[in-house]
Amino acid sequence: MDNVVADLSQDRPRLGRSSTAERVADILRDRIIEGFFQPGQRLSEESISEALGVSRNTLREAFRLLSHEGLLDHRLNRGVFVRLPSVEDVLDLYRVRRVLEGAAVRRKPSQEALAVIKEAVADARRAAAKDDWQGVGTANIRFHQALVSLNDSPRIDEAMRQLLAELRLVFHVMENPRAFHEPFVERNLTLVGLIESDRPEEAAAYLDDYLDHAERLLIHAYEPNR
Repeated sequence: MDNVVADLSQDRPRLGRSSTAERVADILRDRIIEGFFQPGQRLSEESISEALGVSRNTLREAFRLLSHEGLLDHRLNRGVFVRLPSVEDVLDLYRVRRVLEGAAVRRKPSQEALAVIKEAVADARRAAAKDDWQGVGTANIRFHQALVSLNDSPRIDEAMRQLLAELRLVFHVMENPRAFHEPFVERNLTLVGLIESDRPEEAAAYLDDYLDHAERLLIHAYEPNR
């Protein structure tokens, strides 16, 4: 926890002169997406407010915003903790993903958007080669965020960003991150190939199977006997 909080001091420039709870929430959400905070971890008001150089009132408001997004839990007389999503949350997250990503892969991408998607795939492959499975998970999340950006909707982009932060917390249930992330490194490459070759219906069908596969793995990790 101490190392993670110390790293937050590097995010101070993002706050600017007009520091707001929304910006603090953005920073903490990004850190969750990157895998720095884990489910069940208690967040220290004192350490985080000091690291970011913000007041405790501002930090508490940021905590409240993230609680509404399902990322944090306030526990009476105990503090604020990173939340572990439930099995029901996982099922609902994948329902939403099928809608948002399914629509995205049916759209013809611009060369700029395709370049961002390919860069995320390349980053995942580089991280895998270094046996950095947290890095693979982060690159995979960037890949899906870039996919959804094909919908060309800032509102959808923001919804997906919040969804992926919650999903990153779900990933922590996997005892073997490599076994979970490794198959999707190459599956992402295959999906990009279908999109790039202008085969939208095949891409959508492939994505459905892809998401079914990921969902099954996660549900099994929550409920081994399911």
